Amino acid sequence: MARKAAPVTPVAEHIIDIDVTDEMQSSFLEYAYSVIYSRALPDARDGLKPVQRRILFGMSAMGLTPERGHVKSSRVVGDVMGKLHPHGDGAIYDALVRMAQAFSLRVRLVDGHGNFGNLDDGPAAMRYTECRLAPAAMLMTGSLDEDVVDFAPNYDDRETEPVVMPAAFPNLLVNGATGIAVGMATNMPPHNLGEVIAAARHLIDHPKATLIDLMKFVPGPDFPTGGSIAGLAGVRDAYATGKGSFKTRATVSVERVTARKTGLVITELPYTVGPEKVIDRIAELVRAKKLAGITDVTDLTDGENGLRLVVEIKNGYNPEAVLEQLYKLTPMEDSFSINNVALVEGRPRTLGLKEMLEVYIQHRFDVVRRRSQYRRKKAADRAHIVEGLLIALDAIDDVIHIIRTSKDSAEAREKLAQAFELSEIQTQHIMDMPLRRLTSLEVGKLRDELAELEATIAALTKILDNESVLKKLVSDELAQVALDHQTDRKTVLLESAGRPAESSVPLEIDDEPCRVLLSSTGLLARTSALKSENQDDGKRARHDVIVATAPATTRGFVGAVTTLGRVVRIACVDLPNLPTTSGAPNVAGGVSASEVTALEAKERIIGLVRCPQTEDEVASAPSLALGTQQGVIKRVSPELTTKDAASIIALKPGDQVVGAVEVTSEDSEFVFITKDAQLLRSAISAVRPQGRGAAGMSGMKVSAPVIFFGVVDPTWDAEVVTVAGSSHALPGTSANSVKITDLEQFPVKGRGTSGMRCHKFLKGEDELSLGWAGTAPARAAGPRGAAADLPQEQSKRDASGSPVMNAISAVSGPA
Repeated sequence: MARKAAPVTPVAEHIIDIDVTDEMQSSFLEYAYSVIYSRALPDARDGLKPVQRRILFGMSAMGLTPERGHVKSSRVVGDVMGKLHPHGDGAIYDALVRMAQAFSLRVRLVDGHGNFGNLDDGPAAMRYTECRLAPAAMLMTGSLDEDVVDFAPNYDDRETEPVVMPAAFPNLLVNGATGIAVGMATNMPPHNLGEVIAAARHLIDHPKATLIDLMKFVPGPDFPTGGSIAGLAGVRDAYATGKGSFKTRATVSVERVTARKTGLVITELPYTVGPEKVIDRIAELVRAKKLAGITDVTDLTDGENGLRLVVEIKNGYNPEAVLEQLYKLTPMEDSFSINNVALVEGRPRTLGLKEMLEVYIQHRFDVVRRRSQYRRKKAADRAHIVEGLLIALDAIDDVIHIIRTSKDSAEAREKLAQAFELSEIQTQHIMDMPLRRLTSLEVGKLRDELAELEATIAALTKILDNESVLKKLVSDELAQVALDHQTDRKTVLLESAGRPAESSVPLEIDDEPCRVLLSSTGLLARTSALKSENQDDGKRARHDVIVATAPATTRGFVGAVTTLGRVVRIACVDLPNLPTTSGAPNVAGGVSASEVTALEAKERIIGLVRCPQTEDEVASAPSLALGTQQGVIKRVSPELTTKDAASIIALKPGDQVVGAVEVTSEDSEFVFITKDAQLLRSAISAVRPQGRGAAGMSGMKVSAPVIFFGVVDPTWDAEVVTVAGSSHALPGTSANSVKITDLEQFPVKGRGTSGMRCHKFLKGEDELSLGWAGTAPARAAGPRGAAADLPQEQSKRDASGSPVMNAISAVSGPA
């Protein structure tokens, strides 16, 4: 038989009508308050957000001090999430990572081991990284067990956590903060620890100090990534009102990155800007043709040397102008907006520099006061016990009698308390006192301990009763923190932006007159000015000698004449521009010829010639005189050419060019010097100009190879330098003899003749290793370009030379 279903009793409805506007407003305010107070904004006293505070407290409770080993970050995250911060492991690990990054905090609070990321890449997963507290974190958590701050229940009321850290240094200013709450945000820059503590100590001693007084100690932010701050007006506004902005710039130097290239070397970037961000932006601008003058960007950053980003500048562009474009168009110049919003007594406030220091100082006063109270109470409690023990020891026979005659310990405690007027805690310690304490030595120790406790209590009472003593103690503790942990300032402060007008530095180098120089060691360079030797009081170059020069313009070309009879065009803009020192440039800063032009095997540059670019320049250009090893001479007529390399003489097999000089006057004379010490001086007018394809004509009848060919202007004082040695000696081992003779000692002879002897060999000498004729005074250089001394001029053309100690490999006239 089927059973009937029981009747359903209707449930009384309980519906409350609520205005949706009021409910949304109430719920939003509760959510906003939760985010502001519990997540996004730091406390002005310790400068920590709740998650940061919980991480430090959790690691301190786990005993992860600096002297302990690292533990897995996931262990810390799990412990903090389970006990204190139930908002997800991602938020906890992100906060832990930031406290371990040297480029995020000015003073790190977590000592990380492993990949904690960089400005471009995130960290490794928490299971791969390890951590422990950094030494500075011990200053934040110190004295937590001495009742210096209030504790509050955690989220499930099973644990307690500090509502603020003791904070032995002004962490809010030192490490800054950033966070976005509901309806408000905070963005505080980091500062130098030593500067902030100096300002705090000054404010302790001078509570009415002005902002100007404090800014003498804290002139501006100090970012962990360095860089510079351009313009301090925004910094002053932020320190005065809590809001302001300023420009941050990268630290850049102009360096020669290769033998022929100049580059901008970036060693520091603005705060939070990574090198990849800069590289990507530069590449984007170059592709869009909004940025010119850059050929390459190389990231040479490593963990040992730090950031090094090399921006290679195209030849012909001013590095300073390119740098200004980079500042203008890339993150190499960034804006930092200060918004000093922090929690003060649980409410968000916008604070200036003085207000932030005042809040911290007052917090530190409270911490030290509570610590002193705690320590005084502990000392007083111990002193009370020691006093009872001493009372008992002074009447030890009576104490023993009372204890032995009592039926139990409770009766004994009661009788002792009545007999000696002791407290309950004193009688308990007397009952627990071991027999070894009955010795006279132990009694002495107790009396000494009591004296120390009374002194400690007196000192702590003085701190609590005297405000000036409290202030001095706080100031001294801050000074010790600065002494142990301060570092040098990293960020350079610039009073103004200092950016020049855009037109003041042209992007491309102007096409100005210059001279291209060839040194004895084969280095090429250009200089905008060159003082002659006659204008330099006879001073000699400190390094290297100039063996050839040619006029040109910075955006033009110069021809390099080679031993194979070719003229190779070289762009002047590819050559380094050298300043002149002591009347002659130090060509040691030049570039090797192989860096700017392609030469064949065993081919080298022996002269320079101008490269006409127009028909008018061809008409006014002088001819070029060439001399070869076999005594051939040729004058080449100037021609207009755009080829990178062209042959200018048809050489016989085995022959090569030994000299190439421009002929500026038909009254000039050419000079040949051979290895067997024969010299021919003849008129250049006897040699007619020829085209590039001609083979030249006989210049000198030779029986030994020619080692020098040059052209001399007879209106100048000219001299001949010859260096003799042995053909059998190893290179660099022969003791040379050098002779300097006036060129006038050698009469002019006809073209194609054999000349006359110019050097008498000493015993062991059988050839000339070097010969030169040109305008006096002559300069000499050794094999590596170092300046070498020459002897005094000889009167006889056929005399022997004077021995010299150092080898001479090149001779030239005044630059």
